[in-house]
Amino acid sequence: MKGKRILRKQNTLIQYCSLSLFFTFLLFGLLGCSSEGRKDASKGGDTTLIKVAFWGGPEEIEIITECIKDWERSYPHIKVRFEHTPYGGYVNKILTRIAGNAAPDVICTEVNYFVTFASKGVLYNLSSYIEADPHFKKEDFFPEVLDRFTVDGKIYAIPRDTAPFACLFYNKDLFDKAGLSYPSDDWNWNDLLASAQALTKRDDKGRVTQYGFYGWAWQNFVYGNGGSLVDDVNNPTICTLNSQHSIEGVQFYADLITKYRVMPTPVALTNAGMGVDYMFASGRLAMFLSGIWETPALRNDNFRWDVAMFPKNQKGIRKFGTGGSGYAVLESSNHKKEAWEVVKALTAAPAQIRLAEMGLAQPARQAIAQGEHFAKHPDPPMNKGMLNEAVQYAVYDPFHPKWREIEARHITPALDLIKNGDATAEEAVNKIINDVNKILTEKE
Repeated sequence: MKGKRILRKQNTLIQYCSLSLFFTFLLFGLLGCSSEGRKDASKGGDTTLIKVAFWGGPEEIEIITECIKDWERSYPHIKVRFEHTPYGGYVNKILTRIAGNAAPDVICTEVNYFVTFASKGVLYNLSSYIEADPHFKKEDFFPEVLDRFTVDGKIYAIPRDTAPFACLFYNKDLFDKAGLSYPSDDWNWNDLLASAQALTKRDDKGRVTQYGFYGWAWQNFVYGNGGSLVDDVNNPTICTLNSQHSIEGVQFYADLITKYRVMPTPVALTNAGMGVDYMFASGRLAMFLSGIWETPALRNDNFRWDVAMFPKNQKGIRKFGTGGSGYAVLESSNHKKEAWEVVKALTAAPAQIRLAEMGLAQPARQAIAQGEHFAKHPDPPMNKGMLNEAVQYAVYDPFHPKWREIEARHITPALDLIKNGDATAEEAVNKIINDVNKILTEKE
C-alpha cells in the first residue's frame, strides 16, 4: 500500500478480512438508487443499470474500473455502477438495504461473509446460468474455493481470488546477518522456533530490539497440529477446540509469546506504534505469517525478502486457514441476467491477471495462478508459486451463521488471556466450550 501505513488490527481473523480489502475495488455510487432500465441518450439506446456493492482499498481502483470500461464497450446495453460500502458492518449494511428495497444487484463477498448471506437466503442460485453458458467452465477455478461458494450443490458466488494464510514472509538481510539458512517449504515448527530464537535480539536491559517471528493466524497452529475448531466445517454441531491436538496447537502458538519470547505480546505490539509490515521492513521483525496481500506494500520497500510455505508440525501435518473473495447476484435483483454478465466480467481473466501481476491476490483461476502473471511473474516474492500447492491444505472457517459472533464473544477473549499468559490454552478453552456449543446448536 502506498502512502502512510495503516496499523493493522491484531489478534483476530478480522485482520485477514480487513486486509482482504486487497480483494475489491472503488468507484462512485449513491445508496438507494433504482436499478431499473433507463434511457441513455449518450448511448442512443436503453441501458440496464447494475449496481455492485463492495468494500476495498485504492490499489484496485484503476485495475477494476479499466477492466469494466473495456467490458462495457462490448456490452453497451449494461451500465455498471460501483457502490462503496465500508468493511465495518458490511454484512449488516447490505442486509439493511435488502430489507429496505434499496439493494444492489451484485455484491462482493468474502468467503466468511458468504456464510451469513447464504444462510439468510439472499443470494441467487447461479447454477442455471453456469450450465447454460458455453464460455464459463467451473474447471477453470480452484475447486476448493468454488466449493466454499456452493451450498447443496448450488453455486451462489463466483470466486475471484483465494487466500491461504500460508505465507511465511522473511527478511533475507536479517537471515544473512545472522548466518542462517533461509526458510524453506520443508520447514517444521522446530525449524521455525530455532530460527526465531536466533533472530530475536535484546539490549543490555533485556528489552527486545528485534523479534524473530509474528503471526496473527492462530488457527494455523490448530489445524497444523491435527486439531480442528469444530466437528464438521460444513455442518458444525460441536466445538472441538478442547481436543488434545487443538489445545496443544494453541499452546505452542502462545508459547512463542510467553515462554520463548520470540513474538511480541499484544501490548508490546501496540506500544511499538507501527504496523507489523513496517516492523518487518525496518528490520525489527525477521519473519511474519500472513497472506499474499502484503506484497504490494513490501514491493515498495528497499530490502530483500521472500516467502516460504507455513511450516508443518513435527509430525509432518500441514494445514492452515484461508480467505478469498467472490461476487454474487442478489435474489432481489430485477436484472439477474445482466447481473450475471457483470459477475463474469469481474471474475474474468483480465481482472484476475492484473491483480495477480500487482501481487495483491492469488487468482482463483488456476491457469492464471500457475502461469506467467502470478507464479512465474518476476517481481517478488519469488516463491509465491508455492501458494498453488498451499490451496489444497487450506481449511475454511466453520459454515455457521453465528461463527463470527462466536469468535468475537468467546474465542477472541479466550485467546487474549492465553497470549497474555493469564491462562493456559486448556484453561481458557474449557471456560468457553459449553457456551460455544450452545450457540452452535441454537436454532435461528
